Amino acid sequence: MSRPGPLGVFGGTFNPVHYGHLRSALELVERLDLEELRLMPSALPPHREAPECSAQDRAAMVALAVAEEPRLSCDDRELRREGPSYTFDSLAQLRAEIGAQRALCMVLGCDAVLDIESWYRWSELLDLAHIVVLARPGWALPDQGVVADWLHDNALADEAALHAQPRGGILVQELRPLDISSTEIRELLAAGRSIRYLMPQSVLDYIDARQLYR
Repeated sequence: MSRPGPLGVFGGTFNPVHYGHLRSALELVERLDLEELRLMPSALPPHREAPECSAQDRAAMVALAVAEEPRLSCDDRELRREGPSYTFDSLAQLRAEIGAQRALCMVLGCDAVLDIESWYRWSELLDLAHIVVLARPGWALPDQGVVADWLHDNALADEAALHAQPRGGILVQELRPLDISSTEIRELLAAGRSIRYLMPQSVLDYIDARQLYR
């Protein structure tokens, strides 16, 4: 029996989820040949203020957004766990669930990598998973210091290397830039302006029905 393909996990507040998140997720699935990619909303993010929109509403919007794409799903484990939503704890749970041999890939944006030294048990993340870094326009990764050394020393040569081992490598990926931000969407809603075509209609309908971000 062949080993299951890599499992990807894409964490974030998703406040709210939009086409920028979704297009990046789908491109990663196809480019990295992932069996699935789970979008994992952070219930209580340790590195920023808790969003005004509840974790339950943010997870519900993610679930609606990915409902018609079988390779994407919503993983709500951080809503079911008390305390800060530490990435290390989530990866440890996932590793226990999928076993030691299946490849696990954690997707992080460049902005997260710049701050990763402040993360809980950050130097142990590669003991549990690969890290896939999204190289976004206008962002540059550190070229000196502890994080720069960490990126260099653990760099993978290509996408195939994700399949060759279950954990331990870092792969930088440049994806199609969609200049959409959750912050801009919240500002548009607060100003009473339309956010149509920035997200799936099902998410927009949910926001309207619950009068979120007004």
